[in-house]
Amino acid sequence: MARETAVLEAVLFAAGDPISEEQLQHILAMEPLQVADLLAKLGQELDERESGLAVRQVAGGWQLVTRAEYYHTVEKLTEVVDKKLSTPTMETLSIIAFKQPITKQEIEQIRGVRVERALAKLLELELICEKGRKLVLGRPILYGTTDTFLKCFGLNNLEDLPELPSLEEARDGMDPEQLNLLQGFEQETDAGEQTDG
Repeated sequence: MARETAVLEAVLFAAGDPISEEQLQHILAMEPLQVADLLAKLGQELDERESGLAVRQVAGGWQLVTRAEYYHTVEKLTEVVDKKLSTPTMETLSIIAFKQPITKQEIEQIRGVRVERALAKLLELELICEKGRKLVLGRPILYGTTDTFLKCFGLNNLEDLPELPSLEEARDGMDPEQLNLLQGFEQETDAGEQTDG
């Protein structure tokens, strides 16, 4: 089995992007249960040898990833090409992630500012994409997150997003700007529910 896990490790490393269990079955010429067992064994082996890597289910597939505890060291690799998101861009991405599909106008209602630059940056980084058009006057573009977003944030699917805190919970730990954003988010949610009803 050690050779088989080594082959699986090599395939995941070479793939780079998440690879589905169906693709692994084809590549390794194995049955579904064998692949699932092999993924579990590889994860266990990496844990036992205290590897800097781990096997993680991401964006509907499996990927070899850096362990979270080594993130700050590995992050130094990216300092040459800085692709960090500004706070306004990150706020825009958060709104899209939790409210998708959502229009630019709806995002601006929640944030209280224009979001053209943030949207352009997120589209450039392929963290969001157009998901169609809303069936209202003007047919504005609807935005949603991509598989790149899931990979960047280590999520398998959107259900893995954390729960938003309630306003009562947030009042203690948030700065006023973040609290205003959350209030705008909740007001937009309430308005949407009233419109739907």
